[in-house]
Amino acid sequence: MTDRHDLPAGFRWGVSTAAYQIEGAADEDGRGRSVWDAFCERPGAVKNGDSGRTACDHYHRWREDVELMRELGLDGYRFSIAWPRVQPTGRGPANTAGLDFYDRLVDGLLAAGITPLPTLFHWDLPQALEDTGGWLRRDTAHRFAEYAALAADRLGDRVPAWITLNEPFVHLVYGYALGIHAPGRALLLDALPAAHHQLLAHGLAAAELRARGLDVLIANNLTPVRPASDAPADRAAAAAYDALHNRLFTDPLLLGRYPDLSAYGVGPDLHGAVRDGDLALISAPALAGLGVNYYNPTRIAAPAGPGLPFAEAPIDGVPRTHFDWPVVPEGLHELLLTLRERYGAALPPVTVTENGCSTDDTLDDTFRTDYLAAHLDALARATADGIDVRGYYTWSLLDNFEWAEGYSQRFGLVHVDFATQRRTPKASFAWYRDLIAAHRAASAAPRPAGGR
Repeated sequence: MTDRHDLPAGFRWGVSTAAYQIEGAADEDGRGRSVWDAFCERPGAVKNGDSGRTACDHYHRWREDVELMRELGLDGYRFSIAWPRVQPTGRGPANTAGLDFYDRLVDGLLAAGITPLPTLFHWDLPQALEDTGGWLRRDTAHRFAEYAALAADRLGDRVPAWITLNEPFVHLVYGYALGIHAPGRALLLDALPAAHHQLLAHGLAAAELRARGLDVLIANNLTPVRPASDAPADRAAAAAYDALHNRLFTDPLLLGRYPDLSAYGVGPDLHGAVRDGDLALISAPALAGLGVNYYNPTRIAAPAGPGLPFAEAPIDGVPRTHFDWPVVPEGLHELLLTLRERYGAALPPVTVTENGCSTDDTLDDTFRTDYLAAHLDALARATADGIDVRGYYTWSLLDNFEWAEGYSQRFGLVHVDFATQRRTPKASFAWYRDLIAAHRAASAAPRPAGGR
């Protein structure tokens, strides 16, 4: 039976974080305001009135956090660069002090034998750009490319691969369509130009990165979509949801076209946002890798009334995380096989850039170790089935600021006391450390003739 111990030699082990969720130091060294700074000030926007102003204080405690990563034996660390640290208003020259922080972090990671994997945008748009339209405005894509060039010029001599965007689907839906996340706009389908402008930003930034000899990836939250029944109406609803969640941000990248969104009454120009040449820029040349963030499948039924062409249905009979998300490890295997079936030779190598769970506030987090083990087993089955998966970055190293949920959800391998900033590794930390060491030792050991 294939399991996590059969992951291929050279498989890369990592953890992921995001700037606004861990850095803190919101007003230090010239950092500008982000949409999340503004959103957290809205009464009732974030649970308990929490914000990321201090978060895990990683800005000052990064050396301690790198030491934790060294103890884990990681190959890579996926973090995000805060755009407002680099360009406080989202335009103009670089803020040297902001880039200095990432310079120190990159050097510290390399000294620990850990490869940095930066994400350029993990939802913290400079508020000054949002004030002029944010991702609804085409110019924001050009500003993003300018920012990417500044970051790459400073760090690209030591950082070989870059992720442009994190989960543009979630940012579109939660930030612009439903208003659950920053910037808090509730535009429903009128938010779709923000989808295209994020992808255009990826294309423009990718050109800047590739001109500097750097590899380019993108990371999106993807989900297997399952119809609630075999009824034609449920299957049609599932197809409509799949087009929005999975295909909207993947088809343009890998196929050079948008999916059929006619179920939403939307044409291929996404409300006039798409211009000649945009899709060619977005799709070429090929990505060095596709980042897949996986948490759970989605079950979809036909809607009961007018509005969106789908309705979410519960997934029953499975464990649930502290966030009440269903735990379905085989969904990761299913998702990767679907990607290969859908995109064929156009599918680049895959890296699982996020996977993890929220548990209650305890150091004996057996639930998390069971969760990670089951998902890694599913991932190993996918590699045995021929999917080219290069690595796995669990979410997350530290308990952190979980967006609109504030500090009520804990995803970390390391417990953080937010009052004292004391870090305490959980049982899952030791489990992950030992798994990485065992895999590395097994990969280095000579294999008997005819053996696996």
